[in-house]
Amino acid sequence: MASAPQQLPLFYNGLEPLSSELHANYRVRPASVAPFLRGQHAVPVTVEEFPLVQRFMPIVFSAGEDPVPLALMGLNEGTNVFIDADGKLTEDNFYVPAYIRRYPFMLARLRPDAEELSLCFDPTCDTVGAFDEGEALFDAGQPTEMTRNILSFNESFEQAGQRTAAFVQELREMELLMEGEVSIQHDGYEQPFVYRGFQMINEEKLVDLRGDQLRKMSKSGMLPLIHAHLFSLALMRDIFARQVRLGLMPQPALAM
Repeated sequence: MASAPQQLPLFYNGLEPLSSELHANYRVRPASVAPFLRGQHAVPVTVEEFPLVQRFMPIVFSAGEDPVPLALMGLNEGTNVFIDADGKLTEDNFYVPAYIRRYPFMLARLRPDAEELSLCFDPTCDTVGAFDEGEALFDAGQPTEMTRNILSFNESFEQAGQRTAAFVQELREMELLMEGEVSIQHDGYEQPFVYRGFQMINEEKLVDLRGDQLRKMSKSGMLPLIHAHLFSLALMRDIFARQVRLGLMPQPALAM
């Protein structure tokens, strides 16, 4: 059997190619909890999701030379203010990023030199297996509608990921990203709580762009996405307030 990639993405403890022979009797059963989200404070998002994500979570960009957009579910590592101790979402009205919804499936190259992506799943998850309940993945050796829908969703996610990478590359080429810092002063503390370790849009450089550059960004759809990111940053203080209410107070001047 072909092996899966060695470098595993966030949430995944393993990857196994889905096979009509090896997994002929496998089913997917519904889950009301997501224990893998406990303690996860940042989740990747695609640019298509910015308008929805910015209503609930701050959107920032990861540090480093190859940044990716992240939705913050907490301001400190190990903190998620939207998931309880059982891994259950605490909000009735909430947008769950596609990166979370695709788990435990994903498309991956089985070999570094492979051109095609194969549908894989995390064999350590408790929602896919040889169960008596749930929806079948195969019927008489053929993918069921459930499997076809899973494949279609993952294909769409990969395409969105490519568009997101192109968006970030444009930001880098225009040198619009800068090191981010947010300082929050909380009652009863002399020192502010300072969060760093992420990137954000440099508003001064954005304002100084030439008119033709701004028109190009507006026509391509980049400008509304940039504004969604900037508007979402106001939620940093809301997330901090949630941490305070939950008794998850960080140390002042602690980097994110």
